[in-house]
Amino acid sequence: MTDAGGAAPMGAVLVVGGGISGMTVALEAAEVGKDVFIIEKNAYMGGRVAQLNRYFPKLCPPSCGMEINFKRIKNNRKIRMYTMTQIKSVSGDAGNYEVTLETTPRMVNSNCTACNECVGVCPEERNNDFNFNMDKTRAIYKPHEMAMPMKYAIDAKACTKCGKCVEACKYDAIELDMAPKTFTLNVASIAWSTGWNPYDPAKMDNLKFNQSDAIITNMMMERLAAPAGPTLGKILRPGDNKEPESFGFVQCAGSRDENHLEYCSYICCMATMKQITYIRERYPEAPIYVFYIDLRTPGKYENFRAKLMDDPNTHFIKGKVADIVPESDGGVTMIAENAVTGEKIQQKVDLAVLATGMEPAAKAQAAGFGAEVDNNGFIISNEAKAMLSAGCARKASDVVTATQNSTAAALKAVQASRR
Repeated sequence: MTDAGGAAPMGAVLVVGGGISGMTVALEAAEVGKDVFIIEKNAYMGGRVAQLNRYFPKLCPPSCGMEINFKRIKNNRKIRMYTMTQIKSVSGDAGNYEVTLETTPRMVNSNCTACNECVGVCPEERNNDFNFNMDKTRAIYKPHEMAMPMKYAIDAKACTKCGKCVEACKYDAIELDMAPKTFTLNVASIAWSTGWNPYDPAKMDNLKFNQSDAIITNMMMERLAAPAGPTLGKILRPGDNKEPESFGFVQCAGSRDENHLEYCSYICCMATMKQITYIRERYPEAPIYVFYIDLRTPGKYENFRAKLMDDPNTHFIKGKVADIVPESDGGVTMIAENAVTGEKIQQKVDLAVLATGMEPAAKAQAAGFGAEVDNNGFIISNEAKAMLSAGCARKASDVVTATQNSTAAALKAVQASRR
């Protein structure tokens, strides 16, 4: 494994995206003998799963599966890994693609031991995008607690190049003059595992996301509940750190809406069910209100939903939230119409959670690099072109489904690379 450029062997597979799906594709292809290059735009591998507190079906923390995959990647000489790297161009065709890539300077080299001495002397701060800007880090930072590679990075936008971190580093690991690196790879097939982004809640004017700290997204809730998150696992209201006494969930926030995402994002209902368990662990008696269009918890998840719906302090209201009104005490009032009774509801809560949908992360770029996309921006596998899609780049899905279709994509990539 390497983090630098180099010539590609014949029949190699390029995996675009280093989340759980990309790692699955890379490992499955490498373990049957293929040379694999995996690129990731972030400074770390793991994608969205790394940001979760727990995931289904067993409510495991991300470390359960991620650490095993990290170890398998480190120990597999068939896999070369490039972080902070993105595609600039793709030319050629199936069996013979030439891909130009660019690596953004990390400004920290492989000597880094993650000792943390540099952080204490850094005078500059940056918003921590890993925690959805709910806290800050220094300009030199560790991406997250289980980051791979386990080395620091410097945010070029925040760094003033004062040199204090260079002086503090005992290992000559910091290179403030590190330049971008452009290189090319020749590969036989390309597997797109570019994952998803939470739909931008600011686009839904009626939900007032930017007008109150009491309105967060479901991914922000994951970070609040995570032991290494901005509140060390305490679910507190951003802004004033109040312990909420009541909670509201807005389902289909942006999904199933012709003005936003026309499709069902599949995971939002189960994400809310999961997050209700987070709340119950910390606030056993707090009232919870869930406003929904339909509750979609397919197959094995039905029993999980049934247990939560038996909770007398958790109220499920069939009705779409039309408005959220910020209140002077820091809370918000959720306004909806009960679709069953016709009653207009105004429910005040201390913290409202928007169950925002999944938007394919590469929807604006993939087609320009030769991939086929559907009307919603999801990438369509084309075996004839040796362009495959995996995980949430292919469709909105949970972790289990994403890894399953990633295994299938790996098989198709291997078959395509034999032509």
